[in-house]
Amino acid sequence: MKLKSLLSLCLVGLFSAGFIPQAIAAEKAQKPATTMKEITKRDFKTFAVNDNVKLYRVSFSNQYGMEIVGNLFMPKDLLGKACSIVIGHPMGAVKEQASCVYANQLASRGFVTLAVDQLFWGESGGIPRHGIAPDLYAETFHAAVNFLGTREFVDREKIGILGICGSGSFVISAAKIDPRMKAIATVSMYNIGEMRRSGIKNSVSLEQRKKVIVEGAEQRYSDFLGGEQVFVGGSPFKVDENSPATRQHSHAFYHGRGELIPEGEPFEINTRSDKATNIKFMNFYPFNDIETISPRSMLFIMGENAHSRPFTEDAYARAAEPKELYIVKNAGHFDLYDKLDLIPIDKRLNFSKQI
Repeated sequence: MKLKSLLSLCLVGLFSAGFIPQAIAAEKAQKPATTMKEITKRDFKTFAVNDNVKLYRVSFSNQYGMEIVGNLFMPKDLLGKACSIVIGHPMGAVKEQASCVYANQLASRGFVTLAVDQLFWGESGGIPRHGIAPDLYAETFHAAVNFLGTREFVDREKIGILGICGSGSFVISAAKIDPRMKAIATVSMYNIGEMRRSGIKNSVSLEQRKKVIVEGAEQRYSDFLGGEQVFVGGSPFKVDENSPATRQHSHAFYHGRGELIPEGEPFEINTRSDKATNIKFMNFYPFNDIETISPRSMLFIMGENAHSRPFTEDAYARAAEPKELYIVKNAGHFDLYDKLDLIPIDKRLNFSKQI
């Protein structure tokens, strides 16, 4: 009997025995269920919920069966189908840091907003914890659109996306291949790929980059053999008057007004990244083909004094029309995470006009 015929008979036998359908059914059964549960608490350590807003904890699966958890904010007096916005937190943060601040404010103005925990961070799934996977980070936003676009209270033709800091580059990466995202906005954006490769204003040399790559690759041996997980980067745990301003501002947020340690996570790894997977960012080029997002609108918001300005300016220069660059006077990078007197909610973040 020919090999091809033998393989066909084997496959027929497997189907008739129920093996393949059972495997598929088991795979589907393992996907996390979609849930939505109201939270009645109004005041949290890093954000508050306005009286005219309802808050829900939601969870859903991405395309690969991994669980994503988010906070959904809805106007109490919502009638019909609303314009909705997915919001991504800064790199190294969780949804309660910065993105829930924006979500609450926008929901109080009539939008349905969803602040998600990125995969490997916060309440969302993914192993190793604090793992780096740019493609899966983009997938988080695709999955969030799946969730919103299948809710009866959401107009699926009016879904916007907002990324803060590192999530700014992730939402751009996602929007390039997902036309369901009708308007794209970034705040204090970091091009994390370029940051890891070259630093701010090319402050990292090629030799330094290669050293990081070698160390990350070597760490894979230890991880493979069950060694202790190693973390790198993150917000500084201690600063003084001689520390660079950027580090002082980072510390003031992550270990001050925005301090939040996810349950079950030790303080010493807060905001830090997994060492072995950290080098995945070296292959991340989110601004390539950014012009293909057009004719959907893009809004870039940055602080006048932000150290991350070069990344936003680069993205804006590459993007095609329609696009807008909005500079917040007297604001730094971290100021736009949570300082409501500086965040241009009413001046610029009106997604219903951008879509």
